[in-house]
Amino acid sequence: MRIIEDMVCPFCGCLCDDVILTIENDMIIAADNCCTVGNAKFLGKKRLKSPIIKKDGVWEQTGYDEAIQYTVDTLLDADRPLMFGWSGTHGEAQCIGIHMNELIGGVIDSTTSVCHGPSILAIQEVGHPGCTLGQVKNRADLIIYWGCNPVEGHPRHMSRYTVYADGYFLQNSFKERKVIVVDVRETETAGIADEFVRVKPGGDFAVISALRAIIRGKGDIIPESVAGVSREQLVRVAELCKTCKFGALFFGLGLTMVKGKYKNISNAIELVDELNRHTKFTLTPMRGHWNVYGSNEVFTWMTGYPYAVDFCRGVAFYNPGETSAIDILARKECDACLVVASDPGAHFPRACVEHMKDIPTIVIDPFQTLTTTVADLQIPVAVTGIDAEGTAYRMDGIPLKVKKALDSNYPSDTEILSKMYEKMLEVQWQ
Repeated sequence: MRIIEDMVCPFCGCLCDDVILTIENDMIIAADNCCTVGNAKFLGKKRLKSPIIKKDGVWEQTGYDEAIQYTVDTLLDADRPLMFGWSGTHGEAQCIGIHMNELIGGVIDSTTSVCHGPSILAIQEVGHPGCTLGQVKNRADLIIYWGCNPVEGHPRHMSRYTVYADGYFLQNSFKERKVIVVDVRETETAGIADEFVRVKPGGDFAVISALRAIIRGKGDIIPESVAGVSREQLVRVAELCKTCKFGALFFGLGLTMVKGKYKNISNAIELVDELNRHTKFTLTPMRGHWNVYGSNEVFTWMTGYPYAVDFCRGVAFYNPGETSAIDILARKECDACLVVASDPGAHFPRACVEHMKDIPTIVIDPFQTLTTTVADLQIPVAVTGIDAEGTAYRMDGIPLKVKKALDSNYPSDTEILSKMYEKMLEVQWQ
């Protein structure tokens, strides 16, 4: 039996780096300092043993070399290939994915386009007043969770960085910190809030605008109720924000994937800008997948664009709504799809999934997923943080080295994609 400390959890954007693994007989038998979902990933056992390919509607086992060759042939033969996912793998693999996509003139997109894509559009428009989670942990005496439910989505976020974390510059963090939760329903997180603001669905933009008006001294123009929130509560929340020493606003898909989209985020950033005239305030998106931020970083430094990058013109082109995965699938443009470390079959609209079933679809993932059911080939790989290692970016943009705990016979995403890229180059140079 051996113990490995300070492991990084490859589940969500928190990237908790204090996990302790207990290993016996080359198996992880315990994961301490983990939330329930992180623990389930470390202890997961139902992994594919070898690549599987569908022939006449029946799954058959095949070899890695055959699977790699099939993928290369499929992507090179396609006129409009789509490479989607990338948020559940390490940065080194994402780099190779960009090179592959540029070579075949396809479209590469990450799960960002169906989660925090609007956040990026807003940040491109008005900037990002952000900071590290360490700064929030040590300094923030006011925390706002808007349109997110960290108790269930990011279970250790509050214990490591906000509500229950000890702050270096706070004498009694738990008592000094105030928590405001804004949502359309009373969530588990709302149960621990000092102030719960219930907004009518689609009313976030109006509430943010009302708060901005109050903070600028225009509270007399606010009606008695804004999107279901009383003027008295809005004034109370605005005062809490103005009088805190250091405030941090965290927001989730309840703000990005509702009416208003990126304009909600743009307005929220402007709200933080207004608050910075009175105190110190920051804003951070609650990124979901453990390396979705990393995909945006890698895509940006290699192509100039953070997601939904189209190389059909020979150079990088970016126009979310046209070059994003859902739109391309819905229009039935793509004639081949490679899914890496993601499960669009579980989250995409039905029309998109039906089109994936009609075209050659290849999945690179350690586990069977709902996407497996519509795929023609699945290639199992090592799990980053368990039997593979690489670089990941935390939700605040901090890069971390994700170590591996075990050696296995599974190739990593980087190894598989590197072999594919090498074969593509061979064909191109013939």
